[in-house]
Amino acid sequence: MPSPIIVQQQTIRHQDLARHLFADTRLNAYAVLDGASNPALLDHLYDGERPEFACLYRGELEPDMAECAPYLARLEQGTAFAEWAITNCLGNHWGIFALSREGLHGLLQHLRKHTMVYNRDNQPRLFRFYDPRVLRWFLRTADAEQLADIFGPVMAFFAEAGDEESHIRFDRPVGQ
Repeated sequence: MPSPIIVQQQTIRHQDLARHLFADTRLNAYAVLDGASNPALLDHLYDGERPEFACLYRGELEPDMAECAPYLARLEQGTAFAEWAITNCLGNHWGIFALSREGLHGLLQHLRKHTMVYNRDNQPRLFRFYDPRVLRWFLRTADAEQLADIFGPVMAFFAEAGDEESHIRFDRPVGQ
């Protein structure tokens, strides 16, 4: 079994989240948001200026499934959607944030690979990595191979810290 490595973590205050997401103009900022935790998500995705977004689940979904599915949305600094997602996410377990050089389609293809995992009996299970509670646990316990796999083109993930005041920034391990 590969040995575990430690992912560099930094606790950031909620009010500094936007600054961290938009600090490097070479990186795209994204939100991976869970419709099951946020019933108003589709209204915000389809309202007004409509951010660039896509569902992590493939194919045509029934309306009730579409409402509770996870979505990847590109965040543009100063837009109403980005302001809404960043301002209202804390304490609600709506999802996570990510920084990547990839465009939406490339990151979508990478993240879609992680929505399903298989147990020891080779039975498929949903992997809700976009739940900040799950991501925090996974990134702290994963081995080097698992970390390389989940990070892929992602430079940093952001998840609620669980204290209702801050987020944890998980940076891509050095050498990956």
